[in-house]
Amino acid sequence: MKTSEENIAKVISTNKKALLLYDIVERLEAGIELVGSEVKSVRSGRVNISDAFAMVKRDELFIYNMHISPYEKAAVFKPNPRRTRRLLVHKKEIRKLSSKTSQKGYTIVPLRIYITRRGLVKLEIALVRGRKKFGRKAQLVEREKEREKQRELGEWLRGRG
Repeated sequence: MKTSEENIAKVISTNKKALLLYDIVERLEAGIELVGSEVKSVRSGRVNISDAFAMVKRDELFIYNMHISPYEKAAVFKPNPRRTRRLLVHKKEIRKLSSKTSQKGYTIVPLRIYITRRGLVKLEIALVRGRKKFGRKAQLVEREKEREKQRELGEWLRGRG
């Protein structure tokens, strides 16, 4: 399922490192199978997805290394913060992701975690290809040129008005 911006109520965490290190091929929206107090921790913003990645195992999609801090007010059951969590995606999409990731250089990383208007916790994942170091530098230079161009355009418009 594609991510629609109008469906998002609150963005909890974004993975800025992934946007720098990878070229995004395709984006998907996935639900997360959370237990008990993990939802409360996510709602309070105690999530880190910068080191996380996803893999297909036995026709299911799992996310690894996503850190959800334990909820302080939870009584007894406090799950492991870095446990493997299942992502809820259609079988057709899982098969497509599986065939793509079997190719060299492709992986699945989370881009952001957010809460929908209906109150559901969702994760935006992306099929990505690793970017070479010179590609990263070129992108940074290009971004800086674009910013400079916008700045000059703004100054020019203010001077005319």
